[in-house]
Amino acid sequence: MSGTTAEKLSELRKRLEVAQEPAGEAGIAKRAKKGLPSARDRINMLLDPGTFVEVGALVKQPGDPNALYGDGVVTGRGLVEGRPVAVFSHDQTVFGGSVGEMFGRKVAAIMEFAAKIGCPCIGINDSGGARVQDAVTSLAWYAELGRRQEPLSGLVPQISIILGKCAGGAVYAPINTDVVVATEESYMFVTGPDVIREVTGEDVSLEELGGAHSQAVYGNINHVAKDEQGAFQWVRDYLSFLPSSCQERPPIVNPGLEPEITACDRELNELIPDADNAGYDMHEILLRIFDDGEFHEVNGQCALNILTGFARVDGRSVGVVANQPLVSAGALDAAASDKAARFIRICDAYEIPLVFVVDTPGFLPGVEQEKLGVIKRGGRFIYSFVEASVPKVTVVVRKSYGGAYAAMGSKQLGADVNFAWPTARIAVMGAESAVSIIGRRQIEAAAPEDRAAVRQQLIDFYNATMATPWIAAERGYIDAVIEPSSTRLELRKALHLLRDKEIIKNPRKHHLLPI
Repeated sequence: MSGTTAEKLSELRKRLEVAQEPAGEAGIAKRAKKGLPSARDRINMLLDPGTFVEVGALVKQPGDPNALYGDGVVTGRGLVEGRPVAVFSHDQTVFGGSVGEMFGRKVAAIMEFAAKIGCPCIGINDSGGARVQDAVTSLAWYAELGRRQEPLSGLVPQISIILGKCAGGAVYAPINTDVVVATEESYMFVTGPDVIREVTGEDVSLEELGGAHSQAVYGNINHVAKDEQGAFQWVRDYLSFLPSSCQERPPIVNPGLEPEITACDRELNELIPDADNAGYDMHEILLRIFDDGEFHEVNGQCALNILTGFARVDGRSVGVVANQPLVSAGALDAAASDKAARFIRICDAYEIPLVFVVDTPGFLPGVEQEKLGVIKRGGRFIYSFVEASVPKVTVVVRKSYGGAYAAMGSKQLGADVNFAWPTARIAVMGAESAVSIIGRRQIEAAAPEDRAAVRQQLIDFYNATMATPWIAAERGYIDAVIEPSSTRLELRKALHLLRDKEIIKNPRKHHLLPI
């Protein structure tokens, strides 16, 4: 290449300028019409200001006179709260953000970078899927990227942000990352409504098929944000609870605060209703037993009978699994089992301790649940808890009945420290169901006008003598019955004690959980 240095610098600046908007004015107009930020704008919204370093801006398909710089994706690295991340963002203005060969090579390279330095890999997805004109080459790179996800899984956090309409291969890659975040106006589906109508004759709306809220209910999206800024902020908050890789620990934030029982702690002593069948919001407990009243919920739009999310105890991250009495009385079902099992595995992968807060009447009975595979899916929940080697602490605040007693962090399943409040009811089943079985003859023997009173006496006796925390404590199934107001500080002591916990794994290749 001949010419002066000044000419070469001018050529560089010209090429970089073109690379900033590869599709030119037409691309800018297309974006403006939809009211969308550019791929680089989205990255800058996610990262700390001024930290993005682009990689591969001048990459394009060789030998193709119509090739555009970037090949439909912007890749690079930057910082989130001062910690490094790798990032890629689909460029809708270049081939609709679809996957081509150079697109695939760029994303593969940034994934390799994340593995090498041990940092999260974040994908901002806005893609129509495979690039039709590239035929099998596009499919090959989708498969290649799928293969490259596996070595990263559990090694570094992988996060997908769904913006716009993502279809086909553009949804299979995100679903294999740790979490999927989307905006309310986003969509994800394998095939669109038109194709479904043509192939199967089924008429379905875009929203019902792949709308963000629908996919969140199906369990495919972990959080739906109001807009793109909300999605990026949720991801930043999520990363604050996680380590950069499985070989590190999450950041410690404000340890040592409020070392004594506070007025907020004392409110817990009056929070559980006196009536067993009265509901309350579990969030009210969670906000009082963790640092700063903070609970970063994950999967907050599906299986609402169970809550999963992150909090901090003495400045250190913990994963929280808690029943929600306001929904199905906190009973477990197939969807709740899947939600809990997946979350437990994320926490265990990144050495984040688990805290279970229990108030559940058991597994939800019924034909529909059996059809949904509650046995197998409940088994996955149990298996995931047993497999987890991180510190595990359980607090039973009210009901803990039947199989759900075991699944929700029982000592026999492998919990390290188990607390109960005096309001706890730990038994095979609730008093009403138990009395119908063990007190049936006594009730039938009573005069008809006395049967209701006899039944109530049996229920009261059962609640007073059997469904209590005292029997479990006497047998060592509960380590301590504590005042609700002391829960926050007891969690702090327990997790400090368990900080150096280590379990030697047996030398098998892998277990066979019920899939």
